[in-house]
Order: sequence, then structure tokens, then C-alpha cells
Amino acid sequence: MTVVSVSMPEELLDRIDHFADEHGYTGRSEVVREASRNLLGEFEDAKLEDRALMAVVTVLFNYETTNVEERMMRLRHEDEGIVASNFHSHVGSQYCMELFVLEGGLEEISSFVGKVRATKDTLTVDYSVTPVDEFGAGALGEGHAHAGHGGGESGEGETEADGTDESATAEDD
Repeated sequence: MTVVSVSMPEELLDRIDHFADEHGYTGRSEVVREASRNLLGEFEDAKLEDRALMAVVTVLFNYETTNVEERMMRLRHEDEGIVASNFHSHVGSQYCMELFVLEGGLEEISSFVGKVRATKDTLTVDYSVTPVDEFGAGALGEGHAHAGHGGGESGEGETEADGTDESATAEDD
């Protein structure tokens, strides 16, 4: 097996050592190998290719010492074709959380997550991917729009795919 050298913050190394001890790994290398396999396998799942997907990406960073927030804003605009929603929140006294809701294919979502992960000074980047094509017609805005959420134009009196009048309000009932 080839030996490699990896640079990482002392705190992360301590966490890896603690994790290895706590979970019965033989050492750091075993933890890093498994983590690497998991990371590489996340988007290599053939079951997700050529499917309509939604993803939630959560980024945590220290706003006092970084320009991560600025980079997240640029990514949001660069990838506006797949960014359905974006939420920014303060966490504690010095941290920020950026949450992205994405709609797109595996390659597009993988690329976006890769760009976020490559952003210097992010503390954590977590995400989940859910296929939405299995929910039938209307996935990712095809033939179904929600008032005020974009995804299509709906004039007064038009009906949704489920037969409801989108322009109806509670007062109309």
C-alpha cells in the first residue's frame, strides 16, 4: 500500500484519533481510508444518475475570520439554475450557517457540493440527496407550480394537475 502525507488542522487530527479509539479502528489510516471511500462513493451511486434530484447542503463557518459568506453568495449566483432556495443564519456568537436547497441532476449537484467543499475555511459541509422523480409528474416544477414560488406561471382560474384552483384563497372556500 502506498504511503501518503496529508495536512490537516490539529483539532481534526485529534478528532480522528478519538474516533479511531472509540470505534475500534486500528489507526488513523484506516479511518481516513474508510472516510475517503465513503466520500468518493457518495456521488458514484448509479441509482441516482439520470434522475431528478433535490439536495440540501448545509455549510458552517466562522464569519469573523473568513470570506466564506462572500464565496457562498458567488456560488449561489453562479449556480442559480439549480439553487432553488438559500438560507443564512447566525449560530452562536461567531458562526454562520448557509443552507442551500438544490434541484437538478447528479452531476450538477455533485459539482455544486464539490465547489462548496473546496471553499477554504468551511468548518463543515453536510448534504443529503433525495430522488424526486419517483413522486410522479410535477417533480422539479414540471407541470406543477406553487403560487409565489416561481416554477411556472399560473393565471387566475387555472387548475393544478391535481384539479385544484391555484388562485383560490381561504376566502374563496
